[in-house]
Amino acid sequence: MNINIGIILAAGKGERTGFDQPKQLVKLGGRPVIEHTLEAFQEAQGIHEIAVVTNEVCRSAIESIIIRRRFTKVKKILIGGDHRHESSLAAIRAYETLSPKAQVRLIFHDAVRPLISQRILSNVIESLDHYNAVDVVIASTDTIVVADPLTNTIAGIPDRRNLRNGQTPQGFALETIKAAYNLALADPDFKTTDDCGTVRKYLPDERIYLVAGESTNIKLTYDDDLPLLDKLLQLRSVTLSKSETSDYILSKLNGKTLVIFGGNSGIGAAISKIAKAHKANVYTATRTSGVDISSFNQVNDYLLAVNREVGRIDYVINTAAVLFHQPLANMAYEDILTSVNVNYLGAVNVAMAAFDHLRRSEGQLLSFTSSSYTYGRAFYSLYSSSKAAVVNLTQALADEWNEDRVRVNCINPERTLTPMRTKAFGNENPDSLLSPDYVASISLATLLSSHSGQIINVSKP
Repeated sequence: MNINIGIILAAGKGERTGFDQPKQLVKLGGRPVIEHTLEAFQEAQGIHEIAVVTNEVCRSAIESIIIRRRFTKVKKILIGGDHRHESSLAAIRAYETLSPKAQVRLIFHDAVRPLISQRILSNVIESLDHYNAVDVVIASTDTIVVADPLTNTIAGIPDRRNLRNGQTPQGFALETIKAAYNLALADPDFKTTDDCGTVRKYLPDERIYLVAGESTNIKLTYDDDLPLLDKLLQLRSVTLSKSETSDYILSKLNGKTLVIFGGNSGIGAAISKIAKAHKANVYTATRTSGVDISSFNQVNDYLLAVNREVGRIDYVINTAAVLFHQPLANMAYEDILTSVNVNYLGAVNVAMAAFDHLRRSEGQLLSFTSSSYTYGRAFYSLYSSSKAAVVNLTQALADEWNEDRVRVNCINPERTLTPMRTKAFGNENPDSLLSPDYVASISLATLLSSHSGQIINVSKP
């Protein structure tokens, strides 16, 4: 039996970085950096347990984060040391007495690499099925120059095709990393900056497999890194894994109550059709049925009526939107108001009216954005800006509602064959567009996932 334990290294004190507190506690997107890192490991299906290695200065704050965010996989909070290897050793010693029948693997990760992806974590865990040591690296894109320290001239230029920049996580069979450090501690000249380096030096016959990292998996080192991380976090999105979209997943909709705003056509209608096929209770609200989402009272009254009828609302989905494909200067002011009122104010109204219902059911609010949210485009000024606002609203509400166990996510589909798109762009090659049914299936799978605060990408399969 394999037991995969995430070791979050958070013992640094940040004394030479330009921050006025340890880096792991610096706010990123309104939350401490380590909170993002712990969230990634909490969500990783292959991680069975988490241990945080920190210091006495940060311990209380980290304990509060774990309790507040319900990071249930965290089983140990350990005190590390002034040097990286001392923190690694603290984790090794904490787990070295586990039953020999268990194949324990330790996955070490810097607490201040908060944008670690599920893909990297999954690949590291899979690689540990075949290797006892795994590193994460990215190809070096710049020329590396070896400097002569005496003359400050070039002493050599290695072939960068064979060079990689190291990242974390680094994964090991417990017995392998333990053996490497036992040998290292017996060496009076022992020096290291990372765990793979220790294995490489003291167990030279042990092959270390390289997993491809990502350019976004950057480390918060200096204060100049924070704005970049903040922007990357804002634009971050995920794709559901195969296990999250398996055929049987949607069977869990049986008996659930969904309310769909904008469910008379396009993606909303497809969601309704598929959810009903899986025996969910589905209620659709549209302007033609008397519910205009730009009116809070109409939205609120509709949700109250549904709740009175069935006693519970599990999911609220807002697919309602309008698209005027025109330059702003050419738009009628009435159309400008409609765009803002439906695309943004409507999203706010649905969220406000849905909260109490979803708090009671510990349910989910699901919204929709567009690929145009990442950068304002000509002819899309109001549409793309309102969709960017919906993304920010999603991320903010996920934080605000976390303690109430209400999840909030946003679907970001590629171009989809809907009546709204046909009206704006005419006849397009249907093979170049997503089908509403496919987007609907991913949307429903998102409702059944544990994700929150995520932008879920939907692209052609």
